[in-house]
Amino acid sequence: MHILFLTDNFPPEVNAPATRTFEHCQEWIKKGHQITVITCVPNFPHGKVYDGYKNKFYQKENLDGIEVIRVWSYITSNSGFVKRVLDYVSFGIMAFFVGLFKKHDVIIATSPQFFTTWAAWGISKIKRKPWIFELRDLWPESIKTVGSMKQGKAIEFLEKIEIGLYKSSDKVIAVTNAFKTNLISRGIDEDKIEVVTNGSNMELFYPRVKDEKLLNELNLKDKFIVGYIGTHGMAHGLDFIVRSIAKVENKTIHFLFIGDGAMKKTIVEITSSLKLKNITFLNPIKKDDVPKYLSICDVSLAPLKKEDNFKTVIPSKIFEASAMQKPTLLGVQGQAQEILEKYGAGVCFEPENEKDFLEKLNFLKEVSVYGKCQAGCEVLAKDYDRKVLASKMLNIIKIVEEGGGR
Repeated sequence: MHILFLTDNFPPEVNAPATRTFEHCQEWIKKGHQITVITCVPNFPHGKVYDGYKNKFYQKENLDGIEVIRVWSYITSNSGFVKRVLDYVSFGIMAFFVGLFKKHDVIIATSPQFFTTWAAWGISKIKRKPWIFELRDLWPESIKTVGSMKQGKAIEFLEKIEIGLYKSSDKVIAVTNAFKTNLISRGIDEDKIEVVTNGSNMELFYPRVKDEKLLNELNLKDKFIVGYIGTHGMAHGLDFIVRSIAKVENKTIHFLFIGDGAMKKTIVEITSSLKLKNITFLNPIKKDDVPKYLSICDVSLAPLKKEDNFKTVIPSKIFEASAMQKPTLLGVQGQAQEILEKYGAGVCFEPENEKDFLEKLNFLKEVSVYGKCQAGCEVLAKDYDRKVLASKMLNIIKIVEEGGGR
């Protein structure tokens, strides 16, 4: 089977969408399938082309057996709604035209924004091949949540297109059960929707001793380290976190922020203005280096803003941290909280509640609590093994492909 995968995030980018797609494709290739990925030049989250790449009209490379075609797109930083939409639309148009000339048996297009799925829909109509909508975020609902747009005619128009794309696809694969529930409540056939959650690569993320050399380099030896590794975006409420850190009295607790994004400059400025000494900021790191940095952390921090829409989100940080037996301090309600509490793999605080954040931080630091959470991490990680989840998704793809063209 030849799978054509459309995604605007792919390695060497290291965010959750890029990692999920890449690791799934790796597993599918091992099972004898051919994969072509159409993506853009790596630029997330800075909106700057990575070293070694140019924003050309068309370029091809092979990444671990995956045929990767990179197309031109309008590149901008992850801030400013209009510019980001131009980015998304330009990629969708290029992916559509290039995809028309690639042989394939089935098409997968992944969100969060749905302009990529427009391309898959168009290719499917012309080539008469089935297509799958991989739903990683409820867009445009999420852009309302972070304040980029307010409810109005524009949002209503986009929501009508969104529903139309779900209905026109041959299958929707959502990353959370909450997404499935949302779609069913909006009139999408339950039988059309499958759920394949995020998980962790157990070959990359596993328990290991702290990297002493790295601890010494960062001058963090003998610290209880709370680590945040990932995008510093508008949705994560990191400004709240930094202001709350100013109230942390325990001098052994230190916070490590690794990554970049729309809010990075803001939280660095807040840290400076508050003269905080218990925070270290580092630039983004390669995916293969994440376990080394996660090894020196005692706790993984995973917050989001307090918005009802985020109750449907499950941060992928939970799975990678659990695989390394690092308990999560979770600031997300809804399904993510249900999973973490089911396994006891960490502690949850109410999003954007400073008092609760500080109390739960100190609670998690207690030896007896921490040990129980580590045991919970081990069980959670086994149940969310990326290999198993990739096989589950592949079986769904096979069923769709065997259904034939239109």
